[in-house]
Amino acid sequence: MPAWMWLFLATIGALYVAGNCFRLLRHLALLLRKPKDLRRRYGSWAVITGPTSGLGWSMAMELARAGLNLVLVGRDPAKLQDVSAKIARCHGVQTRTVVFDLSLVSTAEGDDAMRRLRDAIEGLDVGVLVNNAGVNKPGALYLHEVEVEALMRMVRVNLQALTEVTAAVLPGMVRRRRGAVVNIGSGSTLAVPSFPLYSVYAATKRYVAVFSKNLYVEYKSKGIDVQCQVPLYVETNMLSSAAKNALFPLFLVGPDACARAAVRWIGHGHLCVPNLVHQLQWWGAGFVPDVLADTYRLAMHLYQRATFQMLRSCRAPHGNGNGSSSVDKFYY
Repeated sequence: MPAWMWLFLATIGALYVAGNCFRLLRHLALLLRKPKDLRRRYGSWAVITGPTSGLGWSMAMELARAGLNLVLVGRDPAKLQDVSAKIARCHGVQTRTVVFDLSLVSTAEGDDAMRRLRDAIEGLDVGVLVNNAGVNKPGALYLHEVEVEALMRMVRVNLQALTEVTAAVLPGMVRRRRGAVVNIGSGSTLAVPSFPLYSVYAATKRYVAVFSKNLYVEYKSKGIDVQCQVPLYVETNMLSSAAKNALFPLFLVGPDACARAAVRWIGHGHLCVPNLVHQLQWWGAGFVPDVLADTYRLAMHLYQRATFQMLRSCRAPHGNGNGSSSVDKFYY
């Protein structure tokens, strides 16, 4: 190979490494910076979807700790009341709850819930919206093995509901000329070249990233920051036991640690991986050739698929008669 070709390839490699190192340095610099006063910068209220468990619960607590009043949007009224009471008791902020099964968006029942959400935020200084709700059910399966309705529920929650809730909250932000929209994406679409057996889930999260980037460009001049946050593996109910067992323990990050980093990153760029451990994983994944990453990911997800099938077959007699089990639960 000619010397100039070696020099060219070395230059390309050096630029790639430098770009990845710059991302890490930027992350470390943010950790040393004083966090934004979200209430002063954006407004006194935040709306968050899916706040009753996992990352959503932790983010709701973190936003309340930052002094924001909260509108909590979820499908379980009892859990919403529990979270509301806990937040008021621990942080002394105001809360409102809106019962909204996001899987029913674009139906008559979903339209009623959307009207309740608009009524709940009417007149409030809503400065932050966190679209956290998401579904990855039914887990690792080939597309032809999945019931169409399960796929449509995923699309409605991950894609349609996120869009409609954002459209409901944005007009007030535009009038006040300030606000922040945080959409929770996924490393399944940005940190790895493919996410086989979770094809529809990954596709909906890719929509979140593209949607966020375009809104960022559209609304930046209006004083509104739009951001897609990309967590990787978070130790929540959305991550199955089979997935947890297949991962190196240090890859898993608790929801509280993710939420602290996520709130700190609000307003800093249109795309971010808030947690440092996840940032290191993303950085390392960039050096793995696509063919190796694809092969590894397919093998891991086939293992999960086999585990799910075994659990379903073992637990079906003790379930509800239709083969459902704890691995089939619908989380967001």
